[in-house]
Amino acid sequence: MTDDQKTHTAPQERSSAWNRIAARLTDGIASGMHAPGTRLPAEHALAEQFGVNRHTVRRALSSMAAQGLVRMVQGSGTFVEEFAVDLVLGRRTRHSESLQLAGLSGRLQVLEEESCRVRAEVARALDIAPRGTALRMKVLGLVKERPLHVSERFFPLPRFAGLAALVRQTGSITKAFAALGVEDYSRRESRIAAVLPAADIAAALLQPVSRPVIQVRSVNVDPAGTPVEAATTFFAGDLVTLLVQSDR
Repeated sequence: MTDDQKTHTAPQERSSAWNRIAARLTDGIASGMHAPGTRLPAEHALAEQFGVNRHTVRRALSSMAAQGLVRMVQGSGTFVEEFAVDLVLGRRTRHSESLQLAGLSGRLQVLEEESCRVRAEVARALDIAPRGTALRMKVLGLVKERPLHVSERFFPLPRFAGLAALVRQTGSITKAFAALGVEDYSRRESRIAAVLPAADIAAALLQPVSRPVIQVRSVNVDPAGTPVEAATTFFAGDLVTLLVQSDR
């Protein structure tokens, strides 16, 4: 074989190797050999098993992650994706109820909180004065400790002072609202789009920035029609199906 032939053959062989590994692992997931939620063997073990270097294994795993078959968690390993959730968006949307119907339970984790002056569109949504003050929270939604959504939420002040502490305590905005006298609330509007996530959103959802997320902009109101929350939520697109029901 000439040097030119070797130069052309080597990349083809490497390409075939990572494709073959990805196909073998995908077959293992489909057959149940690698169950949902379990961790795949470490990269060095897979490299030994398939007789390749770790770079080739990593390329195979990255390809599978891009397809939503696995998730790669730095420092922990590569895990088989384990669930997809149907979430209902309706007038009385409660994500906890949707999760319960799917046999799952979840909680909210407050990542950030601050009192701040809000931009114009948030002020309009909350029906407060331009540059008015609101409580801003960045919240992570977890199911089986797997990030399902991350959101930026605004609540008018001083009405909802102390809300963040209640969310931390209960893991639920609905329960936190109830503790502050809002026993019921409904969704006034939802705007849904598929977008590529910013780096911080992708990192929170443990996914690459190249994988789209479902963005939902929403406004919730109390029984008197007064806005209580304006939120932008980013759902992991490979884990969630949104069902819009106007009569709920």
